[in-house]
Amino acid sequence: MITGANPGEPVIRTAIFDLDGTLLDSTPDIAHAVNRVFARHGLDRTEPSLIAEMVGNGAQRLVGDLLIRQRIPAAPSDIDYLTAAYLEAYAEEPLREGRLYPHVAEDLARLQALGWRLGVCTNKPQALTLSILEATGLGSYFLAVRGADSVPARKPDPGHLLAVLEDLGGGTALYVGDTEVDEATAQAAGVAFRGVAWAAPGRLSVPEAARLSRIADLAASSVA
Repeated sequence: MITGANPGEPVIRTAIFDLDGTLLDSTPDIAHAVNRVFARHGLDRTEPSLIAEMVGNGAQRLVGDLLIRQRIPAAPSDIDYLTAAYLEAYAEEPLREGRLYPHVAEDLARLQALGWRLGVCTNKPQALTLSILEATGLGSYFLAVRGADSVPARKPDPGHLLAVLEDLGGGTALYVGDTEVDEATAQAAGVAFRGVAWAAPGRLSVPEAARLSRIADLAASSVA
């Protein structure tokens, strides 16, 4: 159980999760899809390790950043076209090589059994998110899921996270993520944040005490 740090503070039994890099190592699938599309248009391939450092702000931002990295001038319409092609390629193989991080499924099951309300707030498109949750067997754990195109403004806009919280019935919650985008979103929304210990180096500023060695740690930690 998560309790407040001081007597009288509310017990928190609501957790909202980012998806990529938090519950799922999706970098291989993202890299495969975007590199496949870029190669089709005569653009260079990018190593998955570099792509892992660039995900978190949504598909369009990823495509734009990759073009900037390759010093390719592109009009907004070009970015839109490549983004649509990338998402189409990704949707064809949403779980090609990606894998859940260790213990994720069993830890979510434990939280659910303890009565936690669980949700997902991700900058992936809604349909692709639902497809991946179904393919990984995680869909049944979440009462609310909001992808980037299901809200007026996506992360780091706090409204994205707050929309998930509202879908869960409101109250006090924790947001769990792996990037500076997730951290900033939680801060802007006034929601307590927990980072995952397997986040890419340099992507989180929270102290070790606010990082989870596994998702089940939520059931025993305290909110500062």
